[in-house]
Amino acid sequence: MYSITVTQLIEKFNLVNHLPEIDTDKILISDPDMNRPAVQLTGFYEHFDAGRVQICGNVEHAYIASMKDEEERAQIFDKLFAHKFPCLVFCRGLIPQDFVLEAARKYGVPVLTSEATTSAFVHEIVRYLHVELAPRISLHGVLVDVYGVGVLITGESGIGKSEAAIELIKRGHRLVSDDVVEIKKVSEDTLVGTSPEITRHFIEVRGIGIIDVKALFGAECVKMTQSIDLVINLEEWDKEANYDRLGLEDQYTEILGNKIVSHNIPVRPGRNLSIIVEAAAVNHRQKQMGYNAAQELYNRVTNNMNKDQSRRTE
Repeated sequence: MYSITVTQLIEKFNLVNHLPEIDTDKILISDPDMNRPAVQLTGFYEHFDAGRVQICGNVEHAYIASMKDEEERAQIFDKLFAHKFPCLVFCRGLIPQDFVLEAARKYGVPVLTSEATTSAFVHEIVRYLHVELAPRISLHGVLVDVYGVGVLITGESGIGKSEAAIELIKRGHRLVSDDVVEIKKVSEDTLVGTSPEITRHFIEVRGIGIIDVKALFGAECVKMTQSIDLVINLEEWDKEANYDRLGLEDQYTEILGNKIVSHNIPVRPGRNLSIIVEAAAVNHRQKQMGYNAAQELYNRVTNNMNKDQSRRTE
């Protein structure tokens, strides 16, 4: 289970903290979803998830302002803040009432304010938390952006992953990470890869050493993050192995439960790996756009065979 602190949330969205005496460094957020506590203000707490950030907009703020019975509203907010959720955020620059702050102070729950509209803030915070709190894994490999396709190159150490990446960079493509790729599952369909901060923009080339790609080739040759769309696994050439020569059926590699199209590419002297990776990326884009070269060839061969069969029977 991953988490961020309320302090990180405040800094990310430039929030105003109305209770600065509360130590937000020690309050963790581990649920990527949010809640608008409208029904909770009426006393309904069934299925209430206290691990979520609570957000109030115009509707909730107006309802709170309509509370005139001091004893009743004290009970309502005492019960609400007793759940000790990570924080309460008022959007549209709305100022929380003093009795709200008093109850929040009692239970050590930060009350924050955002200038953003409620719908915009909800969208941004959910997107941000789903990325920051996503399941993740670190894999040995190289991640490059080839024509907008995120290609994860894997294989045994010394097989030529970094050399292929260098050639791809010289051909105008962009490096995301070399050696270690940190991968997050941001949705059921999307994996996003990035580089550990300490090795960002560096490549190790055996016989030369460490190369700073950003300094050597320019800022346009590097990228911070990239979705992973294709896996290229480099392996030693085995003349006894049966390699796919048509590509009619896609092969997949499973990462964090997501299936990613993959190819096993045999490595032998004379093969230009960067060109092969580039061609695989373009071919993948074509398939995503509805064109499958292998299927087209299969259809042509089948049609030709049918014509020959027809001629024989005439």
